[in-house]
Amino acid sequence: MPVRAIRGATTIDENTVDEIIKETKHLLRKMVEENNIEKDDIISIIFSTTRDINATFPAVAAREMGWTDIALMCTNEMEVPGSLQMCIRVLMHINTKKTYRKIKYVYLKGAKVLRPEFAE
Repeated sequence: MPVRAIRGATTIDENTVDEIIKETKHLLRKMVEENNIEKDDIISIIFSTTRDINATFPAVAAREMGWTDIALMCTNEMEVPGSLQMCIRVLMHINTKKTYRKIKYVYLKGAKVLRPEFAE
């Protein structure tokens, strides 16, 4: 079965554990829902955050959702002057028969400016 990648991003209002977990879970659920993904289809997830997010790892949200057997990794985004702050990005790798044209990227809250064509 082919491997595909799904992009998603959201922003948080404050750098707190609760806010990071809440918004990351919301983003992950939306990505799964929009793409009709089963947990067993997920290969790995890379989370990245802007440097102003450091209260916890976004991967904790996935673990709290029961995704303890999926490879998860967190990293920081490059610091580019004028770029969006307080942003969590997700790159989810899945097994699927869907073509890239059928994959739905998910951009929520302030992250809609990153890819307006995919924003809801």
